[in-house]
Amino acid sequence: MHLYTYILKNRSFLTLLLIINTIGTIYGYWWYKYQLAETPLIFIPFVPDSPTASLFFCIVIAFFLFKRNIPYVEALAIVTLWKYGVWAVLMNILLFVETGYLPWTGYMLIVSHGAMAIQGLLYAPFYKIKIRHLVVAGIWTFHNDVIDYVFEMMPTYGPLNMYMNEIGYGTFWLTVMSLILAYFLTVKHRLVKSYEL
Repeated sequence: MHLYTYILKNRSFLTLLLIINTIGTIYGYWWYKYQLAETPLIFIPFVPDSPTASLFFCIVIAFFLFKRNIPYVEALAIVTLWKYGVWAVLMNILLFVETGYLPWTGYMLIVSHGAMAIQGLLYAPFYKIKIRHLVVAGIWTFHNDVIDYVFEMMPTYGPLNMYMNEIGYGTFWLTVMSLILAYFLTVKHRLVKSYEL
């Protein structure tokens, strides 16, 4: 067993990762508390994007601890972790470019969301994702984009609100890229590996 595989599948490491992600998920929902208070009930599941992505990953890790896979949630996790991790990093960089200033929480969000994007990819070799699982993840994620940018339930970033059309367009393509990346790291990788054997 490679050291990489040993570390990622080690129960102590998985437990630590679950604790960190659980804390991050709770903090993420707390961060959205003001926006959620003003959000119509029907849209609430689609507003806190990043904490919901990390919640998917928490479920995946919990199943891994019992040596089980849950492919639909794995697909949701890898796609949304990458998408919203990269999205948050880009938004905070754009906020700095626009205002010339970024509070310490902005730098914290860059680091935490960058790590969020990466961790979902690290576990790609252990996912049991098939095309049907990615289709469901794609429907969820594109639907989330519609809720965010058609019904205007997107996360608020103050000075960047004037660019919401452009951000919405970029977010659509980020969803496409996330699905393609997930496909190549899971479904395509497994097909190539099977062919080589």
